Amino acid sequence: MFEFAFMRRTLLVGMFLGITIPLIGIIMVNRKTSMMGDALSHTSLAGVALGLILGINPSLGAVVICIVSAFLIEALRYRFPQYGDMATAVIMSVGLGFASILSDFTPGGNTLESYLFGSISASSPCDVIAAFFLFVVVLFATIFLYSPLLTVSMDANLARLDGIPVMGINSIFTLLTAVTVALSAKTVGVLLVSSLLVIPVACALFLVKSYKQMYFTAVSLGLVFMILGLTLSWHFEIKPGGAIILLATLSLLVSALIAKARRDKYGAKIAEENTSKSFSFP
Repeated sequence: MFEFAFMRRTLLVGMFLGITIPLIGIIMVNRKTSMMGDALSHTSLAGVALGLILGINPSLGAVVICIVSAFLIEALRYRFPQYGDMATAVIMSVGLGFASILSDFTPGGNTLESYLFGSISASSPCDVIAAFFLFVVVLFATIFLYSPLLTVSMDANLARLDGIPVMGINSIFTLLTAVTVALSAKTVGVLLVSSLLVIPVACALFLVKSYKQMYFTAVSLGLVFMILGLTLSWHFEIKPGGAIILLATLSLLVSALIAKARRDKYGAKIAEENTSKSFSFP
């Protein structure tokens, strides 16, 4: 597997994105905007088609369309805060409509199809460089904006009272989200990248209790899902996106069972203590 240059490139991209995607996903889950990732991933398909038509890198087209769509969603959510979900659905619908029309004019149908579920041989040297720089920027932003991001994602009004530039923080996060989703389309697939944004975070919520532990757990799981999924895709000749998400879903079920076992054990312990107290005499 490692003797092939395209596979080494794919694994490198997978490692960088396996860390980057959960870092973005944690903020999205805390902000209750998980569906934004789904909207952007579907909208990025229009950028891919546009790139193929214009003869430029499809990932560049996906990045541009995702950035425009992300800021449109944020603008609509700000203008109509009570209709935040509707804004996400509208932008996704418009993006899918453009993608449907543009797909009739793309010169390579197989190339466009490979973006739907990911392609193990699609990563180029430019994709490796882009994924690395995105990883560095997102990691830097996560470390140095840890407290502001946490406060903004929990309560924007409280963040404003604390003097945090909410608009600036949201703009940075929106930009990073758009670029992350666009660059993940090649490896994970347009239809599945939103799942990788959410599932590692959901697993971490079952397994840990603190916010900091959630970061480490979600990132570790995202990296494991990505590498194992790509490896299975290579050995069994299946779509990488499907392999990655099925692994993540299985892990989510296991995490839920572990959390349930912990609750049952804790409940049994409390019941035992109450029973012993009821039969004790002064």
